[in-house]
Amino acid sequence: MGGRCASAVLGSFLVAVVGFGCATQSGSTPASTTSTNGGESDNGGGRAALVPVSQTERYSTMASTSPMSARPSLQDFVAVADLRDVHFDFDRYDIRPADAGILDTTAAWLKTHPDHTLLVEGHADERGTNEYNLSLGERRAKASLNYLASHGVPATRITLISYGEEKNVCGEKSESCWSRNRRAHFMVKAR
Repeated sequence: MGGRCASAVLGSFLVAVVGFGCATQSGSTPASTTSTNGGESDNGGGRAALVPVSQTERYSTMASTSPMSARPSLQDFVAVADLRDVHFDFDRYDIRPADAGILDTTAAWLKTHPDHTLLVEGHADERGTNEYNLSLGERRAKASLNYLASHGVPATRITLISYGEEKNVCGEKSESCWSRNRRAHFMVKAR
């Protein structure tokens, strides 16, 4: 993790979402730029735009009806073998056709287990800045949430967090390894 503080990452980047969409600060207009990790960026089509996301903006994705203290504790969530990770292309956050089937299975599982809430973890590979990768991980988690919500899972049952590049499953410097790290990971807890 280098000189980074794990507790600051966990405390600063927990995002609980009870609605759809991305938060924006009032008065700001995101600009399309070229990302620091080599990909051209635009604001559509699942391509990651390099738009700095402030800590205030990250927390503003929570609906005002859900107080900050109501966030579930991360240690309450556990992995379930039936819920597989979905993966993403480099510098992208759109759901790939092959991964849609995985999300369909996740939605079906959640419908048959209405007493569980879902934690969606967004992850990125190591390329790019920490801030960029946290933002990209958040967009990947939100894309997964939006897919599940569009398939009948209430968004109020889903919590998001972005770890960016902090919790990679593979440490090699190769495309096959990086592709495993670009993912949304799912965990659940009973309500």
